Amino acid sequence: MTDAAELERRTAQLLADHPPATTARQDFLTARFDAGLAWVHYPQGLGGLGAPRSLQAVVDARLEAAGAPDNDPRRIGIGLGMAAPTILKYGTDEQKQRFLRPLWTGEEVWCQLFSEPGAGSDLAALGTRAVRQDGGDWVVNGQKVWTSSAHAARWAILIARTDPDVPKHAGITYFLCDMSDPGVEVRPLRQITGEAEFNEVFLTDVRIPDARRLGEVGDGWRVAQTTLNNERVAIGGMRLPREGGMIGPVARTWRERPELRTHDLHQRLLKLWVEAEVARLTGERLRQQLAQGQPGPEGAGMKLAFARLNQEISGLEVELRREEGLLYDDWTMRRPELVDFTGRDAGYRYLRSKGNSIEGGTSEVLLNIVAERVLGLPSEPRTDKDVAWKDLAR
Repeated sequence: MTDAAELERRTAQLLADHPPATTARQDFLTARFDAGLAWVHYPQGLGGLGAPRSLQAVVDARLEAAGAPDNDPRRIGIGLGMAAPTILKYGTDEQKQRFLRPLWTGEEVWCQLFSEPGAGSDLAALGTRAVRQDGGDWVVNGQKVWTSSAHAARWAILIARTDPDVPKHAGITYFLCDMSDPGVEVRPLRQITGEAEFNEVFLTDVRIPDARRLGEVGDGWRVAQTTLNNERVAIGGMRLPREGGMIGPVARTWRERPELRTHDLHQRLLKLWVEAEVARLTGERLRQQLAQGQPGPEGAGMKLAFARLNQEISGLEVELRREEGLLYDDWTMRRPELVDFTGRDAGYRYLRSKGNSIEGGTSEVLLNIVAERVLGLPSEPRTDKDVAWKDLAR
C-alpha cells in the first residue's frame, strides 16, 4: 500500500520533473493527474494510486508549499464533487478513461441536470423523457432548472424518465450529456443578487448515445443517490480554517469596528461563532469518515447546518454594519462561473445565502432524510410509491 513517505517521494519527483515556475499550468495539472496525485484514493491510471484518502493532505500541503497551481476547485466543483465519484462508481472503463482526467484538470466543466420546474423538491417525479431509438441512441426532451454553471459547462450529469409505466423511482436512467449537442439551449435565470449564476436548460430532441448512459437502464435513482450524497458533503463539509467561510468577515468587522458593537450583537456573534466552529469540526469528522468509504445520509445534516448558519450569520452582519449593510456593490447582470461569498460585500452575502436552503436539496427535504435515514424515525406516509408515474396527479 502507498504510504505517506511514498507520496512524499512521488510529489518531490513531480516537482523536479515539472517545476511550477517554468511549467505551463495545464501541463502541470496533467502531469499531476498522470502521476496519481490528483485523487490519491482513486485507482492507478485514473488520477490516483489506491492510497488511503486521508493521505491526500500530504500531497496538497507539499504542492501548495512549492507554489504549484491548483485546478481551481471552486470553478469545477460540480465535476469534482458530484460527477467524478459517480463516474468512478458506475462508469465503464471507457467512460472513466474519457472523462476523469479533463474533469480534474478543469479542461471540461460540468453541470447537473436534475431539478425540474414541474417536480419541485420531489426529484423522483421528474418528467424529462428519454426514449430509446432503434439505433440504440436515446432522444431526450424536457426542461431542467436551477442549473449552476450550465453556461460554462461542456458536460452534464442528467437523469431522465425512461419508463413511465412503473413507479417514479424505478423508471429513471442516468446519462452523461454533451452540452454542445444540438437541441441543448441554456437560458440565464436572474437571481435576487442581480446575477444569473443559475440557468434553465431546455432539451429538444437531444440525441445521447447509449455509450453515455451511466449505470443500468431504470437504475438512475440509485446512481443519483451517489451524486446527491457527494453533493451534500461537497457543499456542507468543505474544508475551512478557523473563522473560514461566512463567520470570518463578521468577526473581522467586530474586531476592527468597536463603535458598531452592542451587547445584544455580542451575544449573538458569540453563539454563531461557536456554532460555526462546531460545524467546521463536524465537517472534518465527516471527511474522516468519508475516507473509509462512500458518503451516506449524514451529509444532509451538514448541508442543513451550512444553510442555516450562512443565513443567520449574514443577517447578523447586515445588522452589525447598520446603514452600510444595506448597500450593494453591483446590480449588473452577469453570468459568473463561481460563487464568491467572502470576496463580495455584506449585502451580497445576505442575498445569496437565501439560496443555500434551496440548492443541493431543500432544507425541508434534508430534514426528512436526517429523520428517516440517520435517526431511524418512521417514514412519512407516501401514497405514490407504488403508483406508475404516468398515473400520478400532476
